[in-house]
Amino acid sequence: MSKFAVIKTGGKQYLVKEGEKLRVEKLPLDNSGLIAFSEVLAVGDDNGIEVGKPFLSNSKVEAERVGDGRFKKVIVARYHSKTRYRKNKGHRQHFTEVRISSIA
Repeated sequence: MSKFAVIKTGGKQYLVKEGEKLRVEKLPLDNSGLIAFSEVLAVGDDNGIEVGKPFLSNSKVEAERVGDGRFKKVIVARYHSKTRYRKNKGHRQHFTEVRISSIA
């Protein structure tokens, strides 16, 4: 029986399953290494799905911190035609990698 959930963190929504690794927006550092996502939009399994309006009040997803890092560089280019204006800027977004331990 595969259980899944849809969680919201960092302004984005993620479909998660138990045991999988996930890279989310950087989360504040916690000494215990455990993270609880309380904004659960939906929970489901082989029997059906339960959807919140907008969140499920009695559900939470627990995860453990694996590590922190930065994504690959994204190049942002600006160009104005007819004025010889070209500018490049790079950005690397910070992330936190977590492993989903339980869906309740």
